[in-house]
Amino acid sequence: MDHSAHEHEHRDHFSHGSWRTAAQATLHCLTGCAIGEVLGMVVGTAAGLHNAGTVVISVVLAFVFGYALTMRGLLRAGLPVRRALKVALAADTVSIAVMELIDNTVMVGVPGAMDAGLTDVLFWVSLFLSLVLAFLLTTPVNRWMIGRGKGHAVVHAFH
Repeated sequence: MDHSAHEHEHRDHFSHGSWRTAAQATLHCLTGCAIGEVLGMVVGTAAGLHNAGTVVISVVLAFVFGYALTMRGLLRAGLPVRRALKVALAADTVSIAVMELIDNTVMVGVPGAMDAGLTDVLFWVSLFLSLVLAFLLTTPVNRWMIGRGKGHAVVHAFH
């Protein structure tokens, strides 16, 4: 299949913004976000940081790991680092931002979750719940973006 036919196939597939495609894109994004979010919450909690400091670390690491996961695939596809970074920023920024808003709001909103220790079930249940809610509420956002050729649809042009 020539390159233009391949791009046309991707455009047709993603122009519909199916729920399955959106869920897959959200799950991909959630993987990187969850790594950063969990690591940030663990580091901030273990270090005894104030809630705001823990949230900041979590958000920064979620973006770093989210972008890194997307860039890994783009670099494997042969894109230069600078181009891969631009594509990752275009593909993932909105999705990661929505996820981070949701999961950190849940963590801060659950009474005692941010003050719970790493051995406390409340901490882990709240963190798990925050990530599930982030997935559920970000999937429609990704579906909307993919249906318009934005977000994760941009990445799939390079697969």
